[in-house]
Amino acid sequence: MKKLRIKTVSRLHFGLIDLNGSLGRIDGGIGLALNYPNTILEATPETKDIIIETESQEDDIREIIEKVIKNLNIDVGVKIKVRELIPPHVGLGSKTQLSLAIASLISRLYIDNILTPEKLAKITKRGGTSGIGINIFYQGGFILDGGHSFGESKDKEAILPSSASNAPPALPLLRYEVPPDWYFVITIPNAGKHVNGINEVNIFKKYCPISEEEVGKFARLVLMKILPSIMLKDINSFGEGLTKLQKIGFKKHEVDLQPALIKDIMKFYLDNGAYGSGISSFGSVTYGLVQGSGNAKRLKKKTEDFINKHEGGTVFITNPNNSGSTIYEFS
Repeated sequence: MKKLRIKTVSRLHFGLIDLNGSLGRIDGGIGLALNYPNTILEATPETKDIIIETESQEDDIREIIEKVIKNLNIDVGVKIKVRELIPPHVGLGSKTQLSLAIASLISRLYIDNILTPEKLAKITKRGGTSGIGINIFYQGGFILDGGHSFGESKDKEAILPSSASNAPPALPLLRYEVPPDWYFVITIPNAGKHVNGINEVNIFKKYCPISEEEVGKFARLVLMKILPSIMLKDINSFGEGLTKLQKIGFKKHEVDLQPALIKDIMKFYLDNGAYGSGISSFGSVTYGLVQGSGNAKRLKKKTEDFINKHEGGTVFITNPNNSGSTIYEFS
């Protein structure tokens, strides 16, 4: 009996570029894959039943399985055993990685094939705003996507998050490998605000469209600061760019929706040697960028001491993944 295991990446989403749409395109984004945390699942065939072994998110997992089986038009069951899950609703891309992992496992079990990114996105209904999660699932690295066509009868007719969009995957424009010694110290504060589902939709409706001026500032930083920094492996310039993004466009609203502690953590990172800091997606994940594992460990310890004085939280170290998720048979 075939038994499969998959280990996904997680991601930092640095920001959506254009939530104005006046050029006939919408969204666009930048982000990168992380080696940790991961979603690790095991799958074995079942004749009819859906069996799930997990300590959390069982309803979400069952819903994804049923959706995948229906879309693949296969009359089967499956057993999914959860080994690890990316923390949900904190900005690490957990739902996309979970959905893609389950779809990949089932397709490999029953049709002996890994589906294309386009097919996976259609089945799982992910990637309707950001293309980062889908692209890093396959290949890791730093991704820039070009969003979606926008307007009547286009990919998108309204400015909505991925959770409320049926648009096809965002157009990938480029991928760069990220130096593995660029480390991120990640804080998930207990006092952070979790944004998902209907809350996301309401936030998009309230703050969009973003002005052309703000979109222009954001796009300029991406094109003239962040992308060259990746190519030149200039961690100082890259970090400066990420820090500046926090005060521009839709990202500014994402930051402002979090409690004041999030800005305090970002400032703490910078005051203690980080090249840059910010939040991923809506947060509450807050990151500080440093070079080398030694510097990362020192900043982690300082951050733990800091966060424990402010209601506590989780602090960990991670670094870029340049290869994507792995799936393999095991006995």
